[in-house]
Amino acid sequence: MSTLDTTPEPTMTTDAGLPELADITALTEGSPTLLRLATAGGVDDGKSTLIGRLLHDTKSVLADQLAAVEAASKQRGWKGELADLALLTDGLRAEREQGITIDVAYRYFATADRSYVLADTPGHVQYTRNTVTGASTADVVVVLVDARNGVVEQTRRHLAVMSLLRVPHLVVALNKIDLVEDPEKVYTDVRAEIGTIAGALGLRDVHVVPLSALNGDNVVEPSGDTPWYAGPTLLQLLETLPPGQDLRSGPFRMPVQLVIRPQQGAVDPAQVDYRGYAGLITSGEISVGDEVQVSPSGRTTTVEGIDRADRSVQTAEAGLSVTLRLADELDVSRGDLLCAAPGPEPTDRSSAVLCWLAEMPLRPGARVLLKHGTRTVQARIGEIHEKLDIASLERVPAETGELNDLVRVDLLLSQALPLEDYEATREGGSFILVDPQDATTLAAGMVGARLRA
Repeated sequence: MSTLDTTPEPTMTTDAGLPELADITALTEGSPTLLRLATAGGVDDGKSTLIGRLLHDTKSVLADQLAAVEAASKQRGWKGELADLALLTDGLRAEREQGITIDVAYRYFATADRSYVLADTPGHVQYTRNTVTGASTADVVVVLVDARNGVVEQTRRHLAVMSLLRVPHLVVALNKIDLVEDPEKVYTDVRAEIGTIAGALGLRDVHVVPLSALNGDNVVEPSGDTPWYAGPTLLQLLETLPPGQDLRSGPFRMPVQLVIRPQQGAVDPAQVDYRGYAGLITSGEISVGDEVQVSPSGRTTTVEGIDRADRSVQTAEAGLSVTLRLADELDVSRGDLLCAAPGPEPTDRSSAVLCWLAEMPLRPGARVLLKHGTRTVQARIGEIHEKLDIASLERVPAETGELNDLVRVDLLLSQALPLEDYEATREGGSFILVDPQDATTLAAGMVGARLRA
């Protein structure tokens, strides 16, 4: 049963794992609790403006950055009191010329209570793939809704995608609340509709905040223009939402990215026989002496050493990029998985839900490349079972898939992979499909996921 509330939950102090895009441990060590945040919403709902407002009002913008944005705003004919704060995230020339967001923009900021990794994603339907990318590792997604338009098809699509991605917390930012005649009624109606959709999709933690990103109402400071709203501001809510699952609590997983051997003519004789396996720990912890299993071979050995940058350590955890030295000389190569024994059972077939991101239709029998962790294998689309009707939020039979469809299919793999259920682990259960001809991304996939309705 989903809950729709505007009351913040108690703050938790457990660190979350770091984003897969980069190892930013050095930026966050010793800092307050880290929260990964992403935005979503339709075109012109004000996502970039909201992010710019958050950065400005939390004093996370350097003086020279603000001066550059003010100058760019004047060139574009900006008439507002402040600069066009959307330009703080819309950095591409095409974005500024068209006044839209095209690529995912990552920003970092911090308050006294926690630090944030923030992904500003596009609103256009054709850039849904970027929204999936930004939200795939988020603890919280802020879905913007234009108060003048209410809940639209793109809102439903984004909520459905967030449900499939198992995003722990959703905040619906009812933006431009200052532009409607009866803001309290609009807030009440949208909140009720969001509650109905959340229940249908199985979303369990959804909050609605009425605000004006342009004026700063209820973004960082409470607004006197919404006396009927007694809930927290957006930032107050973000400060209290607990991070998602602590990746350190799961079983150890590290896809091998590179096998490291000494360079010819090594000066240090001790390095001549060095063999290490480098990668990002996606789940759990590992210590010297622990037993690990190599998947898909199933062979086991123990960890003889852990190297990190310029030093050796005794223990490493999820979010860190390390090199492991193993006690035995096993056949381990890029794409293999080092994991706690017993590891996931490799399989050459699976049921999955795809978020289809290509202009070309999805059809049974299509040959694709499947990238899971650091391994890429050939695969074929089997039977297409059903898709989610965004308008009715009902599952309907399907034989094909179109751009942005959410479709459940069978996959046949040329090689067995250690796939895990996405409901149990976002890292082990996610993959992407790639066009073997031009290497474009065709779909984001979730192993064993269900189309909720």
